[in-house]
Amino acid sequence: MKQAKWFLILHIFLGIYASSSVCSKLAARQPFLSVPFILLYGAMLLALVVYAFGWQQVIKHLPLTTAYANKAVTVVWGILLGFLLFGETVTPRQILGAIVIIIGIVLFVRADHEGEDQS
Repeated sequence: MKQAKWFLILHIFLGIYASSSVCSKLAARQPFLSVPFILLYGAMLLALVVYAFGWQQVIKHLPLTTAYANKAVTVVWGILLGFLLFGETVTPRQILGAIVIIIGIVLFVRADHEGEDQS
């Protein structure tokens, strides 16, 4: 149960990491050095700092291989955020790719846990 909590926390931090891209995309639409530009790039940097500190906490509680394998989910977050916030089209190829990523993460984490159980 404790690991499930840290998986959830990991994915929250990965969502924050993905949101930094949203801030940079929004900032790129603003005039250079305008107030919105500076605020959005500041938000991007803040998201990266929060993610970095969160990542350090997560790897104290989850195996590094498991945590690092889950970083691939940021691609899925990117697809979802692009669709929800920017109205980007999600193609069948992207959906298939997201499914492959999720299946890969699940298989890797299961294999990693089976390896720990045998040790």
